[in-house]
Amino acid sequence: MAGRIVVVGDLMNDIVVVPRGPILPDTDTNAQVRPLPGGSAANTAAWLGSLGVPVDYVGCVGNEDADAHAELFRLGGVTPHLQVEPGLPTGAIVILVQGEERTMLTERGANAAFSGAAVTDELIAEAAIVHVSGYTILKDFTPDAARGIIRRAHDLGVPVSVTAGSVGYIAGYGAANFLADIAGARILIPSSAEGEMLANEEDPLKIGKVLLEHTPIVVLTRGPRGAILFRRDMPPVEVPAPPIAKLIDPTGAGDALAAGFLAHWVVSHDPEAALRSGVLVAARSVMLIGGRPPV
Repeated sequence: MAGRIVVVGDLMNDIVVVPRGPILPDTDTNAQVRPLPGGSAANTAAWLGSLGVPVDYVGCVGNEDADAHAELFRLGGVTPHLQVEPGLPTGAIVILVQGEERTMLTERGANAAFSGAAVTDELIAEAAIVHVSGYTILKDFTPDAARGIIRRAHDLGVPVSVTAGSVGYIAGYGAANFLADIAGARILIPSSAEGEMLANEEDPLKIGKVLLEHTPIVVLTRGPRGAILFRRDMPPVEVPAPPIAKLIDPTGAGDALAAGFLAHWVVSHDPEAALRSGVLVAARSVMLIGGRPPV
């Protein structure tokens, strides 16, 4: 189907905690506490569904809540393809939000057993693009599986986009290993901190220059400063973030930006216009608690 996007990667059960004031040690701190569905790839799929894009999501869950996650995807306009792992819990994460900063305590759970087998050639061939979560490359299945998906997509003439995961996981896995694993991808979407680690540079322009050696399009996300688009043989384009009424929770803002970007790009193939769309979707996301739009 024209414009169809296949999203591959992590699915989590989030517990998002937004304190209403300074955290008090050894006693109670009043807070908003919300159990919500999450996971970087799953968040992107959910935002794509909310934008009316035909989207397939492929990921791994524990058997206890597999049906609930599948139904939630369908309600949000996403077609789920879930690898169910009996005896393993769905991944879980506690996210402590303090303004623009977050602390995350993570159990990968069933994500670590994800084989990628559900990403069939038939599914890839029907896609306008395959989007792979960096968390899945870094933590969930072997590099050969990620390379295999990217290679098969390339052989079928389908482009691949990749997000970078997290600084902590990149540090443990190795930037060079990650960049080798995504060889053949068309689009790389890292945050500023992830870009610094992958490129071993601090200046955004230098980060873009280094990462363009690995993918022809790089979108460097910069939180409240918006994002920068880099393309080979073209000047960088900085897209500011729009003003928002109030920052509630930055969880999943990069996932939302990726969704807004990809939703526009698969139709227009105009990266600059796509990025402008992406920052608007990201701005919507930070005014909500959790990483997904409401269903």
